[in-house]
Amino acid sequence: MTAKRGRPRNMETQKSILNASYELLLEKGFAAITVEKIAERAGVSKATIYKWWPNKSAVVMDGFLSAASERLPIPDTGSIFDDILIHATNVTRFMTSREGKIIAQIIGEGQSDPALADVYRTRYFQPRRLEARQLLERGAQRGELDKDLDAGLYTDLIYGPIFYRLLITGEVLNDEYVERLVRLAFQGLRP
Repeated sequence: MTAKRGRPRNMETQKSILNASYELLLEKGFAAITVEKIAERAGVSKATIYKWWPNKSAVVMDGFLSAASERLPIPDTGSIFDDILIHATNVTRFMTSREGKIIAQIIGEGQSDPALADVYRTRYFQPRRLEARQLLERGAQRGELDKDLDAGLYTDLIYGPIFYRLLITGEVLNDEYVERLVRLAFQGLRP
């Protein structure tokens, strides 16, 4: 492909690269992936990948996020409790799935790769955090929650224990745990 900088990406080529990076991530894990392997699997040159992404971390995260975004819809049931419960349950189910466990690998790699840590924070965690905040703020606007609630604090209160179990303790993460967690958090959220 001989596209000049500034031209729009060829969507078919982009999809091929993202699919290749995601497949390799599932098959081999983050550490074993190289830009060369992605290029080979996608049938493109390394230059094409580097034209669109600054490094391996960025293309792998984009491949992962492309696949993950389909699995994490934002609910709007009309009930803030149900919305948060559905969202937190979906996040937990995804994080404990084969695909979601990749995030734990990526976080581990990010401890020695600041560029990767920045990518997963800005491209995966901050958007999930923003979704949860928006759900809570919507609940406050509808009068279901205290209008002065600290949405960031409550987001941490609800989602922090999920990631603590996932990354630190290894304790069971299931629907029952998430429901107990959300019910407990909502005791302090109600107006």
